[in-house]
Amino acid sequence: MHIQGDYRLAKTKATVVRVSSREANLKRRLRRHLASLGFQKTKEGELTPPGVGKDAVRAVHGIQRADRLAANRRFLSEQFPRLAKHFASGSEIDPQRISPALQRIETGTWQGDLFRLASLTWSVPVSNGFGRRLRYLVWDEQNEKLIGIIAIGDPVFNLSVRDDLIDWDVEDRGKRLVNMMDAYVLGALPPYNMLLGGKLVACLLRTRDIYDEFTKVYGGTKGIISKQKKNARLLAITTSSSMGRSSLYNRLKLGEVEYFTSIGYTGGWGHFHIPESLFSDFRDYLRDIDHSYADQNRFGQGPNWRLRTTRAALAALGFKEDMLRHGIQREVFLCQLADNAVKLLHSGRGRPKLTNLLSVNEVAKLAVERWIVPRSERRLEFKDWKSENIPTLLGDQGVKLLAKVARAV
Repeated sequence: MHIQGDYRLAKTKATVVRVSSREANLKRRLRRHLASLGFQKTKEGELTPPGVGKDAVRAVHGIQRADRLAANRRFLSEQFPRLAKHFASGSEIDPQRISPALQRIETGTWQGDLFRLASLTWSVPVSNGFGRRLRYLVWDEQNEKLIGIIAIGDPVFNLSVRDDLIDWDVEDRGKRLVNMMDAYVLGALPPYNMLLGGKLVACLLRTRDIYDEFTKVYGGTKGIISKQKKNARLLAITTSSSMGRSSLYNRLKLGEVEYFTSIGYTGGWGHFHIPESLFSDFRDYLRDIDHSYADQNRFGQGPNWRLRTTRAALAALGFKEDMLRHGIQREVFLCQLADNAVKLLHSGRGRPKLTNLLSVNEVAKLAVERWIVPRSERRLEFKDWKSENIPTLLGDQGVKLLAKVARAV
């Protein structure tokens, strides 16, 4: 018995030493990582961002993007040669004949692979979305090439600028948030982005096609907890700029209809500056100390699962919550599909006014006339873009792809 007791004591001491060593290592790694991104700490222990402007934002997201591309190395190597034909060269575009069409993506299809590939070209990594989700490819029917991509999913539960605008209390938000979505992917690809194709793609959010498809897919949504049918209607969609203040969405109008309204800025909180490798080690550490968040399942935990897990690890390590305040604010916009969306979201009573909700074809025609054609006449560089240049948007992985293609030729 004495020997067994000594064994337990020795084992406990070894565990304490191991956990203590892991804590020290994690603290050093976190400090080095944040310093490498250019973050500094105030005397009060708060983080200050490394700079302002788009270049600073891209730099802070650099490691996160490198992680994402590295995780997709095999996918890019195997799928890029098969999917490259869907990207356009400037010589294949007649701006006057651009004819956008939406194609909803089904899970497990080559269209889903193309969406994944296109999203990896973004300089700021995009979310995978959660909960309810509708994803689209935006095609140009004149040449069967890809203009851009759209994805809308469940909005975050806490967004102060949205809730203040609608004048929601917690109970009302819980009942009526089901009538909103968030556009977490929204943009155009080269060379269409050179023709202000991003504005065209953004305006396609506010179309009868997306409103009707949401009703068809999610109109009968039941609450996870209440199990009651919600009779959801897509009244409004939020989106946020990845680069601070947005020139793309501000004052975005077609005719007399405003498609996006700026409603404020996020608070600059989040976890994107914590790389996947460090987050994985945070979870291992939480397991060592028997914390409940270590293996908490994502389903049913909401969109802030990763944020809460990171916060728990930081607190256990003795860091202030301010380590999650990266200070990079994003401008938040509201796209109202119903003219009376805010009123309906506030009160929960009435019918949506859809008088100004146009079809994809109608919006596309207005956008081509308003932005695409005039831009093509003033700026001719889009003609020089070659579809073979797409790998250059994929960082080091793209360089390797180009080398592989060159060897194959």
